[in-house]
Amino acid sequence: MRNGVETRMDRGEHAQPDAKAAVTGQQRWPVVLTALFALAISVLLPERLILGPGWVVPAMLGIFAIVILATSPRLAGRRYLLLRALTIGMVVIFAAGAGYAAIHLVLDLIDGGKSWPTARALLVAGAVVWLNTNIAFALVYWELDGGGALNRARRPQPYPDLAFPQHLSPELAPPGWRPTFIDYLYLGFTNATAFSPTDVMPLRPWAKIAMGLQATISMAILTLVIANAVNLLG
Repeated sequence: MRNGVETRMDRGEHAQPDAKAAVTGQQRWPVVLTALFALAISVLLPERLILGPGWVVPAMLGIFAIVILATSPRLAGRRYLLLRALTIGMVVIFAAGAGYAAIHLVLDLIDGGKSWPTARALLVAGAVVWLNTNIAFALVYWELDGGGALNRARRPQPYPDLAFPQHLSPELAPPGWRPTFIDYLYLGFTNATAFSPTDVMPLRPWAKIAMGLQATISMAILTLVIANAVNLLG
């Protein structure tokens, strides 16, 4: 209860949309388009910032896109569990690639950034690493909150891992509202630019750790890239 007003989380209930709304409500195309965008800008990275052979991450993102488009809240049984496992696997692989690039970029810049020929090359690579890192965290939030996108579409979540404004002020949300990937993408980028939570509050330990880690990585990338770029320009 907040300010004398009983919220949906207090009551432990959400409006349940019909099956068709549940299937379309998760808006899987934004996930696929975001993954393809991450793939497209990754070609701007030097090879030393890419995890494994150059074809691995693009291949995994292609499989990820197919899996996302194939999933539906109407799935059940082993097929549901298989697609859920594949989705988590693809998110882990993408996050590993983004993490690899971020760690190696930060270590390189701490060491003086001597491998960067121009400030422009450093700024481009830094922007790509920063964007992909935040996309990776958005995918993590999207896949882990409330047991994943499919689970959120299939059943109500009275106690979410991440509290969006619509959870805390249900009078602002339409009936049956639940977060979509755009909400998690927004969460990822606001957390990365503010270096702290903004309008979405982490409730579970994993969410607090993830948001804290993302803010730290974002701050390290931005400060080191800008500082080294200024040195190169000077």
